Amino acid sequence: MDFDWTVIADALPALLNGARLTILIALAGLVGGLVVGFIAGLMRAYGNTPLSAIAFGYIELIRGTPIVVQVMFIYFALPVLAEVRVNPMTAAITAIVVNAGAYIAEIVRGAFLSVHKGLKEAGLALGLPMWKVLVYVIGPVAFRRMIPPLGNQFIVSLKDTSLFIVIGVGELTRQGQEIMAANFRAVEIWTAVAVLYLIMTGTLTLILRITEKRMRIL
Repeated sequence: MDFDWTVIADALPALLNGARLTILIALAGLVGGLVVGFIAGLMRAYGNTPLSAIAFGYIELIRGTPIVVQVMFIYFALPVLAEVRVNPMTAAITAIVVNAGAYIAEIVRGAFLSVHKGLKEAGLALGLPMWKVLVYVIGPVAFRRMIPPLGNQFIVSLKDTSLFIVIGVGELTRQGQEIMAANFRAVEIWTAVAVLYLIMTGTLTLILRITEKRMRIL
């Protein structure tokens, strides 16, 4: 079978719309995931026993189950339990927030605990409250060390959006499936989908490498 470039040209507008939605879901989810991850990670690193136990339970629960199961639970089971209707976009973004947050929490915990305890002791010796020590003394060093693993997590979460096809979210993979079902040109369509994912992840990788270089990772 000959490779027909016109098939890709015709499908490109729909695929680009799907790619745009993929990026929006990933960005919204990762912003929320960063917030959840920082809170849970600091609870694990510096919280008292009950707080640390809560964060540990959340992290282990999420890391121990696939994201596709999590999004299906949010979309299908949560409305039954809470009697609240959840639309596909809300379920997708929530799943990314919850899933990425658990992995980011471990990244945060590891980065903060990797900073030499002498910095913490020096900050406390100067009379700074603990929160200022974390923000102004330990935080900048820990943040530099977080950038590479955070970048990996961002890329994984971006690709995980393809799993939301199971609840009908019209992201890139879903658009490719619908177009392929209409024209039966699987080679051209899935090649185009793969290239678009490569462009997105490649751009993100480039941004992260530039950031790492400017931050001069320790």
